[in-house]
Amino acid sequence: MVHLYAYQGSDDLHQRLEIDAHVGGVNDLAFSHPNKQLCVVTCGDDKLIKVWDMTGKKLFTFDGHEAPVYSVCPHQKENIQFIFSTAVDGKIKAWLYDNVGSRVDYDAPGHWCTMLYSADGSRLFSGGTSKEGDSFLVEWNESEGAIKRTYSGFRKKSAGIVKFDTTRNRFLAAGEDGQIKFWDMDNTNILASTEAEGGLPSLPCLRFNREGNLLVVTTADNGFKVLANTDGLRALRTIEARSYDASRAPMEMKQVSTSAMITSTSPVVSKVERVDQSSPARPIPITSGVESIGRGIEKKPRNLEDVSDKSKPWELTEIVNPVQCRAVTTPDKSDSKVVRLLYTNSGIGILALGSNGVQKLWKWTRSEQNLSGKATANVAPQHWQPNSGLLMANDVPGNSEEAVPCIALSKNDSYVMSACGGKVSLFNMMTFKVMTTFMPPPPSPTYLAFHPQDNNIIAIGMEDSTIHIYNVRVDEVKTKLRGHQKHITGLAFSTTLNILVSSGADAQLFFWNTDTWEKRKSITIQMPAGKTPQGDTRVQFHFDQVHLLISHETQLAIYDASKMERIRQWVPQDALSSPISCAAYSCNSQLVYATFMDGNIGVFDADSLRLRCRIAPSAYITPASSNSQTMYPLVVTAHPQEPNQFAVGLADGSVKVIEPSDAEKKWGVPVPADNGIDNGRTATSSTTNTSEQLQR
Repeated sequence: MVHLYAYQGSDDLHQRLEIDAHVGGVNDLAFSHPNKQLCVVTCGDDKLIKVWDMTGKKLFTFDGHEAPVYSVCPHQKENIQFIFSTAVDGKIKAWLYDNVGSRVDYDAPGHWCTMLYSADGSRLFSGGTSKEGDSFLVEWNESEGAIKRTYSGFRKKSAGIVKFDTTRNRFLAAGEDGQIKFWDMDNTNILASTEAEGGLPSLPCLRFNREGNLLVVTTADNGFKVLANTDGLRALRTIEARSYDASRAPMEMKQVSTSAMITSTSPVVSKVERVDQSSPARPIPITSGVESIGRGIEKKPRNLEDVSDKSKPWELTEIVNPVQCRAVTTPDKSDSKVVRLLYTNSGIGILALGSNGVQKLWKWTRSEQNLSGKATANVAPQHWQPNSGLLMANDVPGNSEEAVPCIALSKNDSYVMSACGGKVSLFNMMTFKVMTTFMPPPPSPTYLAFHPQDNNIIAIGMEDSTIHIYNVRVDEVKTKLRGHQKHITGLAFSTTLNILVSSGADAQLFFWNTDTWEKRKSITIQMPAGKTPQGDTRVQFHFDQVHLLISHETQLAIYDASKMERIRQWVPQDALSSPISCAAYSCNSQLVYATFMDGNIGVFDADSLRLRCRIAPSAYITPASSNSQTMYPLVVTAHPQEPNQFAVGLADGSVKVIEPSDAEKKWGVPVPADNGIDNGRTATSSTTNTSEQLQR
């Protein structure tokens, strides 16, 4: 049984909930905050891990251990929320809040063990005892599932299980042999020990407070002691003064002399057994298979941007020199042209798919030059690869020039799905291992998109013009959507409207009901005069999940997906007269970034499709490379949290991250409504060729 209590201060403690959680004993529990929802995670003798909400409703059951589960450790790393679990057979598994199954499988040195993170979440430790009675305390290389450091100082075999805790991102403490032992995280040798004036059991339980100046330890007579350093004593006296009762004896407070290791006055420790409540990750829906729209960006009123001097005439911002913007090139460029590109949803990495089917990942890390650790044009990222040397490589057929590469990233950045003319591969983003493959050709997949509310459901656009709605968990195609005449080139979900929009090489848009998967409407994209409906058409939903960006080599267009009508169109003209190679919304959907086949990049106001900034190839492509006629961006993607940052993948295999200069901070200024320049064409429903009326 699990009992949940509510505490509202003073003596107001009452039972809120009782849950019959497991068959047999409940061995551990911890609070977590998946998707900003307070939950409790439990594990037990029935070999299961379960997640419950605060009403007692069971949200998830994780089944995969072959022995009773001893402990759980919920955590959030970057944008990924997960749970580590340990079983009494020494197996460690990791689970995401879905139903796909365990993501990793480690072997712990101590069969009965617990796992804890340092306060800042950057370091992972486990402590436990083997069935032979040997105690272990180790630090893990989390990405590799390997032990990084083993701490010494445990003296004799134990009949029980060693317990430990961490504090201040620097120290470890464990109870063993009737003592409390301390280690510096960076040194395997024991730092200090204390018997706390005696009375401790052989294997005491212990826990630091948030500030790291108090340490509670159990005693042999079923009580507990509070150990304190100077700051801790001061805090205890303050508490005693507040709650003093003349009928009660005052606390006996002594400073433990051997705890010099906790005399630092910087209070930095936080609880490590539950996710930080102040910063839960928000789910970021994947609205197309390539570019994701960040949910965490607050949409600012348009007038905040219009603070420039109204008396000055508006001018198009043109960036032609490298000094006018910031750009960085990722190292170890691909051997083939970059055909698909996306940021990780956490904003710390970039993933590129080359025409050879190989994916490359670059990551930024925290440093003095990059305090946030997010992607930036100020610092070059590192080419990231596991120590195993594995590549994320897809099967590519012999006629690779005809293959259509496609890629999609799960909203928690834990795995990536891609194909390049062959079957679809699902890769683990930490180990680069192939988790599964499916959908072998023919037909070949040409576009991929995760369902934004269920990572087990994938929409797969195919070479034969069909769309397969596929369930990864049961390895089954739920339904096939038919209507397009040529291969699928784009897919985008709207959870607000409950629709899937598909685009094809036939220049058609189809709107599908995601509850029934029935077709609601189809539209043929209106081509500019003299242009033929050839080439890829791509789709991406606005932040509001109603407006839809359409990009084709002949135009940019905005549609109202609720009415399934076009409301705005822009065609290449003037300085941007070359065909469009790709386009994407900024994360807050205030801007549209469009790349052109002559190397130019246009930054448009998203509402009006009016050009506000042109970035010439001379600003970001080196002169040695710019002489090549094929040197232009094939794909563009926007940072999920920084509205003015984007990245482009070039035909020579390089990736460039581009931002405004420090002086400007943003890409130009909006075109005034009364400027008289109509480079964004308004369209009414009469200009849109509708092949079928809305099917109710």
